[in-house]
Amino acid sequence: MPAFPTYDAADIAALDRQADAILGVFAKHGYQRREPSILQPAAIFVDRSGEEIRRRTFELSDPSGQELCLRPDLTIPTCKWQVESGGYPARLCYHGLAFRYRPGDAAQFHQAGAELLGLAGRAKGDIEMVSLAVEALRAAGLKEFDVKVGDLGLFATLVDALEVPARWRGRLKRHFWRSGYFDALLARMVAGEHSDAQRALDALHGLKLMELKPAIEALIDREGEAPLGGRTRAEIVERLTLQVSDGAAPRLDADVARMITGFLKISGPAEASLEEIRELTRPVATRMVKPLAAMAERLHALKALGIADDGVRFVAHFGRNLEYYTGFVFEFWSRDGTEVAGGGRYDSLMESLGAPKGTTAVGCAIRTEALLAIVRGGR
Repeated sequence: MPAFPTYDAADIAALDRQADAILGVFAKHGYQRREPSILQPAAIFVDRSGEEIRRRTFELSDPSGQELCLRPDLTIPTCKWQVESGGYPARLCYHGLAFRYRPGDAAQFHQAGAELLGLAGRAKGDIEMVSLAVEALRAAGLKEFDVKVGDLGLFATLVDALEVPARWRGRLKRHFWRSGYFDALLARMVAGEHSDAQRALDALHGLKLMELKPAIEALIDREGEAPLGGRTRAEIVERLTLQVSDGAAPRLDADVARMITGFLKISGPAEASLEEIRELTRPVATRMVKPLAAMAERLHALKALGIADDGVRFVAHFGRNLEYYTGFVFEFWSRDGTEVAGGGRYDSLMESLGAPKGTTAVGCAIRTEALLAIVRGGR
């Protein structure tokens, strides 16, 4: 696709027909359309989307100096609108342009999507969303596709069930899908090796709280302020204070690391993969029953939708490229290897936007232009 596309009459008509079909499915299931502003405050994306999206976001300042961006996705502004409006459960949908820097491809693209917010039953919500995506793709003309699934919640349960030092758990959960980075991180935890920054923090252990903050302030002054990622200096100091207060970093047991590595290597036909996980995690089997049963229930729902077992693949390290996902994740791929849709559970995003604690959220997004090209080409 050209970097600066111009849509002709036939393209516009085809995109409109496809959007009508997809939005028609959403509307049939009670999803109300919303259209968030194309210009958004940059801050709402900084700490919620992850580095992969942040570095591809188009940012600008208005004449007053306010930091803005072209919306890189429609999920965050749609959820923000619902948090400000209130009322749950809420079923919302959209179709419009999103903007991301994509080398060799167009920086703008059409996206359709749906968000299910505040539904009490997580398992029920997961199945509703993945079923909605299947129905929408079929309504748009795609009859055959493969599904990739994963579950960040399944990995999080494993980490919490194992003898993992409390201070390492959050980092393992946050980075597990970054295969190269994660492997190096895990090796450092086992070896007890730390970065220069971590060693500098370790040197502060043992200080009293009243001494700690001035010492961290002095450390920042001495080392120079790196980009703060949208956080204020005070927020950085507070965060580092909490890290130091956790105590000196212990080593991660090598057997625990091997189980984590073994789990993340599991990939293949979904039902067979779940059996591998059950076998691998026998030492903590009682803790794994509930999340494994939930994944089995989702697989049963996909089978009931007419998707064959060999068309569903489970990938343990799959987390998509947005940091706000917290549970079940999925992607749909055409038979020629093009990703056409994806989504999953992102409960923590809602709370970060100001929703009451425990507000649930699951959604999907469809890459409508990629989908249209596949349908047109009969692939």
